Amino acid sequence: MRIAILGRGGSGKSTLARQLGLPHIELDKLLWGADLTPQPLDWESIVSGEEWVIDGDLGVYDNLAPRVARADAVVVLDFPLWLCAWRALRRGRENWEFWRWVIGYRRHLPDILAQIPAEKLHHLRHPKDIPQTLKYVASGW
Repeated sequence: MRIAILGRGGSGKSTLARQLGLPHIELDKLLWGADLTPQPLDWESIVSGEEWVIDGDLGVYDNLAPRVARADAVVVLDFPLWLCAWRALRRGRENWEFWRWVIGYRRHLPDILAQIPAEKLHHLRHPKDIPQTLKYVASGW
């Protein structure tokens, strides 16, 4: 099973990815260097495995096509701004570029959703939808 998880910062992408029990690839850890400069990513290598959950939504640095093409399912966490902002504030390690992306995420969401085939898309609008998603994964979708 291959699952891609997308969503604005603070939506819980990494938390959900860890709960799924698949080999986990966290794109933020691959993209951002020690000095917070973006590093080039080898997308074909990242998506080459037979089982994975890849979490991350990298804004202007992202390339959805390889993930969407290889994924069996794409989960989009489309949670309220106030909730995501609160979670991100608790982490406390974010820069201005991150906040611009978090606040403006909904403007980009239609373009993101347009890249995902309907049969792969699981668009979650509230955290209460997560337990059902975990059940689907456990059953093999």
